[in-house]
Amino acid sequence: MTGRPGPVDGRAVMVDRSRLPEPGPAKPFTFPSIEKSTLPNGLGLWTVTHAQVPVVSLMLLVRCGAAADPPGRDGLAATTADMLDEGSGDRSAIEVHEALARIGAQFDTDIGSDAIVVSTTVLSRFTDRALALLSDVVVRPALRESDFDRVRQLRLHRLTQLRDVPGAVADRAFLKLLYGDHPYGHAPIGSESALTAMTVDDVRAFHASAIRPSAATLIAVGDCAHGEIARIASDAFADWSAGSASLSGERSGDEGRAFERSAESRALPRSPRLALVPRAKAPQSELRIGHVTVARDTPDYHALVVANMILGGQFVSRINLNLREDKGFTYGARTAFEFRRLPSPFVLQVSVQTTATAEAIHEAIGEIADIRGPRPVTPEELALGTAALTRGYARSFETADQIARAVMQLALYDLPDDYFVTFVPSIERVTCDEVSRVMTRHVDPARLLTLIVGDPDAAGANLARLDLGDPQILLPETF
Repeated sequence: MTGRPGPVDGRAVMVDRSRLPEPGPAKPFTFPSIEKSTLPNGLGLWTVTHAQVPVVSLMLLVRCGAAADPPGRDGLAATTADMLDEGSGDRSAIEVHEALARIGAQFDTDIGSDAIVVSTTVLSRFTDRALALLSDVVVRPALRESDFDRVRQLRLHRLTQLRDVPGAVADRAFLKLLYGDHPYGHAPIGSESALTAMTVDDVRAFHASAIRPSAATLIAVGDCAHGEIARIASDAFADWSAGSASLSGERSGDEGRAFERSAESRALPRSPRLALVPRAKAPQSELRIGHVTVARDTPDYHALVVANMILGGQFVSRINLNLREDKGFTYGARTAFEFRRLPSPFVLQVSVQTTATAEAIHEAIGEIADIRGPRPVTPEELALGTAALTRGYARSFETADQIARAVMQLALYDLPDDYFVTFVPSIERVTCDEVSRVMTRHVDPARLLTLIVGDPDAAGANLARLDLGDPQILLPETF
């Protein structure tokens, strides 16, 4: 304790410098309002005015990701997305990028299981030119065979490289084991066999059928007005018409219900499973443990987010403290609910010393089981997990690009406009009992899939005592 004269009356103010000051209450958060409309061709338009700086972030969300890949054409959506900026109309790829450079822009293309997103940020005075270029690459890509051959070859080279990355091998194998031949059962990059069989006509057909205005939302955030963006976009995308729904990621009626059911029924065994991808003499074992759980629209979302933060979502999580700090098996362990539009994976991922493989699996599964009730979450753990999710939350929405990405989440997952405003209060309402309840309801230790990518001789020692069954052996060329 130290003292110093007060600012007014000269009396000493006692300050305990051995303790951090207590944080104050979180300030109320407001999310900017969103204006929405639909263009004549069915393209959704969502805008947010955020005029702190003279820039506009543009995102075109197409609800058609890797899950829309046709059977035997894994990677088609991602290859199509890669082809978008390889020229448009009569322009070459170089000419497209030169046009972007003249307005200080570049296009970024992201693809996941549920969507393709093409985005850019420009000075607001170039908004019309940026939208014209965006419509060119999305609506009128050249899709030339020579460009396709080059893009496909680059993707095949990338797949070859990934075979030497244990984490990438584990991620791809885990999806295949979880989902089988369900559309979620492959990574967006696809497989060597599918890419080898793919043709430029496949890309052209996918683009015509799946990249449709009725499955898309244009998002504009920044120094802009809704009416102005609507006028420019109506002209820029005027000739973008609806295509066939045959390849689209959007499904309806019986097909949609069957698609959703298959995400669960093919992936939930009645007993634990063990799988092994052999890597002779590997010094570490790459582990994935989990199973399919619920979709992003679950009413238990906020409680699951808090539960995950406590279990494996931060440095002071139970699993990281156990496997890293206590046992010294790893540099870090984490868990995640990888939420998607349909039933989604819960996964624990960690790389451990090969000789510690069996014990690490035992400890990890034990932590998953304990949080369901045998060792319930304490008020202190709940406070740490809640604080990690809420402190500094508003900093996630400072720039036009950050706000645009948040709006994209609303559009992709059909979330209410006030979702981000209610997030912090919803997180703060989660209780210790609720954490146990949702983990008991949605994560079952008796049905977990455990995947090991590592040395089968060294890693296999002591696995039998875990009672996970005989391991299924996978070779990298099979997924």
